[in-house]
Amino acid sequence: MSNNVKIGKSDVVTSGLGLGTNKVGGHNLFDNLNDEDGYAVVREALDSGISLLDTAYVYGLGRSEEIIGDVLQDYDRSKVVIATKAAQDPNNDLQINNSPEFLKQAVDDALARLKTDYIDIFYIHFPDENTPKNEAVKALNEVKKTGKIRAIGVSNFSPEQIEEANADGLVDIVEDNYSLVHREAEISEFPYLQANNISFVPFFPLASGLLTGKYGAEEGAKFDQFSADEYYNISQAIEQVRKIAEAKQATVTQVVLAWYLQNPDISVVIPGARTSDQVKSNVSATKVSLTAPEYDQIDQLFQDFK
Repeated sequence: MSNNVKIGKSDVVTSGLGLGTNKVGGHNLFDNLNDEDGYAVVREALDSGISLLDTAYVYGLGRSEEIIGDVLQDYDRSKVVIATKAAQDPNNDLQINNSPEFLKQAVDDALARLKTDYIDIFYIHFPDENTPKNEAVKALNEVKKTGKIRAIGVSNFSPEQIEEANADGLVDIVEDNYSLVHREAEISEFPYLQANNISFVPFFPLASGLLTGKYGAEEGAKFDQFSADEYYNISQAIEQVRKIAEAKQATVTQVVLAWYLQNPDISVVIPGARTSDQVKSNVSATKVSLTAPEYDQIDQLFQDFK
């Protein structure tokens, strides 16, 4: 398993490869999900040495947290790092809410579903329009002082909102959209995060499957956020990654994950998985070592997406 990393200014330490669990119990997000598969995915992750499980209330409206909570009962809690997120208000049509009262209640509700007495990382999942972000974080810091949470995170915040949230230096970690084909954060966020000892976790690291190499040059319509020219360039870049992967007897996905794992700006990578076999495949990425020239080559192949 990959080297352990420390989360921001907190005392939370976790594996560099985690598990994103939106496909564990996230019946409202994905079709044909099976709870038995969800249980198997979480067990496989923990059995494989993954220590970080990244979940959220909105993954199944609490179901993902419940499944993780059930599995946790069979493992040493002190060796598992649980990250969860809240912002969607179940009492107000899932409207985004960052008020101190809501966040404090959301922590208690998540603790009950997770069947644990502390959460290692608690994120504000989305910013609302009205709550001053530093006030929201201060409320979580009060909760942190009680021991119910160990580290404070924000997700989907703009660079300005991240700075506002961190006005008192209390933010430990940021989770945001980042991948080889979505690299704006390198310029807009990473310098501030580094200067303030804030960890970074990318979501959609495989760009909703685009970076797995399973889509052909003619399937660009599935990824309409990219122009035809951009999709062609991505396809060409992936074919170069495939050559590196074949030389290492690895998959394209494993090489892309290895690139993130070796990226000093990224603390933890949290690819999702629908089946335990996908977890096993992702874990194999920790055994892929890129040379400096290979790392730089991949960096350059996707240079246009900064």
